[in-house]
Amino acid sequence: MQQTESTNTIAQIALAIPCYNEEATIALVIADFKKHLPEAKIFVFNNASTDNSAAIAQNAGAEVIPVLQKGKGRVMRAIFDHLKADAVIIVDGDGTYSAQDARALLKPILAHEADMTVGNRLGHTNHHALFYLNRVGNNLIVMIINVIFKTSFNDVLSGYRVFNRRFLRSIPLLTPGFETETELTIQALEEGFMIKEIPISYQQ
Repeated sequence: MQQTESTNTIAQIALAIPCYNEEATIALVIADFKKHLPEAKIFVFNNASTDNSAAIAQNAGAEVIPVLQKGKGRVMRAIFDHLKADAVIIVDGDGTYSAQDARALLKPILAHEADMTVGNRLGHTNHHALFYLNRVGNNLIVMIINVIFKTSFNDVLSGYRVFNRRFLRSIPLLTPGFETETELTIQALEEGFMIKEIPISYQQ
């Protein structure tokens, strides 16, 4: 837990890791966050993995929450329903994101300067990863959202985000799959929530 900048209260911080067959990386991700963010309680939302991800995550010290229906959106709904912390960090379990960036993403949330922070991968992305981002249509989706909402975002498909308690209580997630990242951004803009992009490192 961590003190907020505007008050002397202790903030409850939770880390939620969506996980589907990540036995090769999940323990490393948990260890990385334990080292760089020891005050966070770690939850692994196991999305019907068929490998040893759940057992490995539990042995690494995370609380494992089963999500039986497959789909990133369904995992996100489970996270929103289950966690009630002041700040909830979402990070993929494949090791592409670094725990060293977590405090930069947390800072605007704990200072009440944003309701959602999004890790912007484009500033520190290697060429192979940049090809991946283009392939999944990140640039096209960003352009459409920026035109419609008159915003200037760079990376709306990032899997590294932090939400405050008010955001978790207010946003109903509907999509079942990987389009959930786009839905989060659109719903936040429609509801007038404050969004900040924070530069992060990214390795594909």
